[in-house]
Amino acid sequence: MNDSIVALVRRADPDRFLTSLFAPAARRDALLVLYAFNHELARAREVASEPALALIRLQWWREVLEGAHRSHEVATPLSQAIRAGQLDPTLLLPLIEAREQEAYADFATKAAWRDWLLQGAGGLAVAAAAALGAADPECCRFYGAAYGVAGVLRSSAALAAQHRCLLPADVLARHDLVPEAYTADPHGPAALAVQRELVASGMGLLALAMPVPREAVPAALPAVLARRDFVRWPVVPGPRGISDRLAVTWAGLTGRLLGTASRAVVSTGDERQAVSSGS
Repeated sequence: MNDSIVALVRRADPDRFLTSLFAPAARRDALLVLYAFNHELARAREVASEPALALIRLQWWREVLEGAHRSHEVATPLSQAIRAGQLDPTLLLPLIEAREQEAYADFATKAAWRDWLLQGAGGLAVAAAAALGAADPECCRFYGAAYGVAGVLRSSAALAAQHRCLLPADVLARHDLVPEAYTADPHGPAALAVQRELVASGMGLLALAMPVPREAVPAALPAVLARRDFVRWPVVPGPRGISDRLAVTWAGLTGRLLGTASRAVVSTGDERQAVSSGS
């Protein structure tokens, strides 16, 4: 493995780097390239001064997936992994589409926001499970989406400092907020009420998650950290502590991803309806 890929994922995505350590050595390289690719997609909006510029960067990555040759720290090993059959480009294109939605951060409803997370963070977990050789990688989608909820909430204050808000407008409105008001005071009582409602949505996604085969466990492991964030919210430490790392280690070694308590917690709204309908 290219040392620069290892260093990039360790620095930029320490949670997924930790979980990748539980992948078989023969599959780990492709998994790290996938996570490095995801980081590059996230950077497309972070470094762009406006959404249109982010879309240009994302189009560059779309062309890489379509076979364009690019000499780049991440694009080169990504293309090599695709040619070797280690990564499936049809599972990676939806990740770009999700980042295109993120560029405009226009989520009118919680249902639309949830769909975005299922496609983006959920799709990343699906692509990871496929890279690990899972026969049905879809088994990891809800785990990935739940981790996406935790990630958005953990980063909401940092995004607010950039005058960005990735939260659904209808949930903000229920608490008498608009995106501009949220970014002005992301730690205020109304903002915390929004976060609590979305934490319940994240727990609802975990309640929908199904058991995963042993080979797919590393793809679902980030959900262990998501559940710990939800349980502790809003008191969530910045850097991961030893207890977080031990929880991931235990789940990675045993294959037991979630405790029974997490599967019993289902939020109101979309998630409760999904559970009751069996979808």
